[in-house]
Amino acid sequence: MPHLRGEHDSSEDRGYAAVFVDFENVFYYLQNEYAELPDLSEYTLELLRKLRDFLETEFSRLPIVRYAYADFERLAAAPLGSLYLMGIEIRNVLGAQHKNAADMRLCIDAMQVLYTRPEIRTFVFVAGDRDYIPVIQHIQTQARTVKAVAFRGNLSGDLLQNIGEENFIDALHLFDDDTLKRLEKDAAYAREAERLREEARKGMQRDREQETALRGMQRDSMIIIDKGESGAEIPDTDTLSPEAATLQTDGDADSAADGDADSAADGDADSAADGDADSAADGDATPGADVPVPPRVELHSRAWDAMGVYPSRGFARPVSLMTGEQRICLQLMLREYGSHHEIWLSPFLRRLTDTMPLLADYERKSILHDLEQLGAIRIELRRGEPNDYRVVLVNYNHPDVRHLHPG
Repeated sequence: MPHLRGEHDSSEDRGYAAVFVDFENVFYYLQNEYAELPDLSEYTLELLRKLRDFLETEFSRLPIVRYAYADFERLAAAPLGSLYLMGIEIRNVLGAQHKNAADMRLCIDAMQVLYTRPEIRTFVFVAGDRDYIPVIQHIQTQARTVKAVAFRGNLSGDLLQNIGEENFIDALHLFDDDTLKRLEKDAAYAREAERLREEARKGMQRDREQETALRGMQRDSMIIIDKGESGAEIPDTDTLSPEAATLQTDGDADSAADGDADSAADGDADSAADGDADSAADGDATPGADVPVPPRVELHSRAWDAMGVYPSRGFARPVSLMTGEQRICLQLMLREYGSHHEIWLSPFLRRLTDTMPLLADYERKSILHDLEQLGAIRIELRRGEPNDYRVVLVNYNHPDVRHLHPG
């Protein structure tokens, strides 16, 4: 209605937008480009927060329709709660082998918004696939503006030609410098951890092959005696060389049997038993040189660490805390989790939500990041099943930590 608009406002100046997020597209690009991190969803959420501010400040478009599409059950850490708090409606679709169900559902919703919401003049696709070209072209024929948000390395040239460079938003530019540095650093640690795990797997494989070969040599060095009609076979306890074992097996079986029989008939059973016991004892104490004993299989401690955790990081240079929120967060950590060697990040964030309910989800996570930059804590990645996870380690040498937790 004209009388409700400002004197200089127009529908073009004050418009609405619909945002359609191919969440899988962004998530898997970050995973392939950087590394498989357990908190990649957090970086995707950061991108969506920055996008909303960018649309409002740069284009004067208020996104009143926001959908996110993915098979969230397949993602390492589905941020369903965070998306809900951001006002993004979730479209959970089941992935298929030969076609992307998220793409299909996204196009259907875009058509529905196009014909049922005439006040929405701008459509924003957070994706760079060429699969969206038909729906984009159709929306453009209805005199609507289409913008695409994607990473340059994941953008189709054909899609860019359809929307134009002026309607393309580089997703990488939505991240601030601090977020990009943190992403690069986490990716470097993850790649190094994967390299160490690969070395550990190869070392374990070599050790298993060596142990198998030594056991085979040990079996080959045993002397098998035919017990006649019974067909029973027992290993000889005497420590003989392979050549002596071969001679005895091939030529001396009859004489050995006769000697045993004569010995038993003459009443020498006790001495034979004593001889067998001494021979067995000697064999256990000092094995023959031709009967190798497999060594104990051990891996370097660094390799074992690589199988379970990511490489440890040192604390940042200690700097005094500056805000009351940082102190409250650290006090909560020390009071309720100070007896633990390490603190699981997800349960602590839920507890922090109860303590600081007025802060947004990303603001609480930002406090932990600030504490890490100040050297009070460090956050490490752990290898887990089915998903990796993060833990918090406290720097008890930090002056503020020592003041809040003297013990």
